[in-house]
Amino acid sequence: MSTTTFSVTVRVWRQPGPGQPGRFVEYPVGGVNPDMSFLEMLDVLNDGLTRSGDEPVAFAHDCREGICGTCSLVIDGKPHGPHHGVASCQTYMRSYKEGDVIVVEPFRARPFPVIKDLVTDRSAFDRIQQAGGFISARTGSAPEANSVPVPKEVADLAMDAAQCIGCGACVAACKNSSAMLFVAAKVSHLGLLPQGQPERDKRVLAMVSTMDGLGFGSCTNQYECSAACPKLISHDFIARMNRDYAKAVFRSAFRPVAAGAGD
Repeated sequence: MSTTTFSVTVRVWRQPGPGQPGRFVEYPVGGVNPDMSFLEMLDVLNDGLTRSGDEPVAFAHDCREGICGTCSLVIDGKPHGPHHGVASCQTYMRSYKEGDVIVVEPFRARPFPVIKDLVTDRSAFDRIQQAGGFISARTGSAPEANSVPVPKEVADLAMDAAQCIGCGACVAACKNSSAMLFVAAKVSHLGLLPQGQPERDKRVLAMVSTMDGLGFGSCTNQYECSAACPKLISHDFIARMNRDYAKAVFRSAFRPVAAGAGD
């Protein structure tokens, strides 16, 4: 680890609770090592605040390995910070220099209300997944792995969609607070595979309906979402989901009603 240290100023959003007024507060942070992650720098800030008797800055974190998506921050106006294809926890202080002023704030979206300081409630994503993110699977012994062949290109595409960590950067980057990239990744992941076919129509209709009901905005195809995504998920999945949705609406309109339904 480098022995050279420097100082920065962090202008951080402080908000005591949900629905309460907040403001930016500036704090000097010294002894910053260029090999520190951004979250480790915030740890140094909080250590100093605690030692001086002030309340530390609340921010969410878990794995610190770019896997969980918990560390969702807007750094200098960009979700997850200045780099492409990394989460906040993978941003390192070597990206900054002596005297820099770094602005840190939470993800801004009505469906992501601020809990405290930099922590937001992103349980809206959980409700979207609960609405349709499942497959039917028989219980009992495991089926033969090769009994349902999946073309490699399809498997690769499904894995690309499955990389979504549900961080919400797509929502924070979008001027409309659209969740289309997140929902498209979840819909496409299961919709591409044979195991996801039985609920394919029901899934896309339920997840899109839940997304709309939770107050996420519409997509205007300007691709801020894929540009901010730490897993580089393509906006092409949005087009795929739109096709699935249109087909599901058409099929549901002409699907015969089962005998006895509605009696």
